[in-house]
Amino acid sequence: MRYCLALGLKDEPALIEAYKAHHAPGNVWPEIIKSITDAGITDMEIYLTGNRLFMIIEADESFSFERKARMDADNPKVQEWESLMAVFQQALPWAKEGEKWVRMERIFKLEP
Repeated sequence: MRYCLALGLKDEPALIEAYKAHHAPGNVWPEIIKSITDAGITDMEIYLTGNRLFMIIEADESFSFERKARMDADNPKVQEWESLMAVFQQALPWAKEGEKWVRMERIFKLEP
């Protein structure tokens, strides 16, 4: 299954560059990578334009957002990473209270 999500970054060039550096190859903590794959996520990409992030998740049948949230809540290293990332991130104007990444609605798919 594929999921697409969006999030904002604080519109400060130095913070955006620091956020990118945290996500550069080899810089994401191994515990974070493990938490992602343990949740059933088989591939993940994050794209940036301006101060908007776009994440694509490919996941197997074991994945659910609810299960991932429970796993993350019980993982101190994930909580540490999330606290660090919160320095850079800002909710989108239409996000619900406490919501970070917002699931996007697919409105078009090229069909052969």
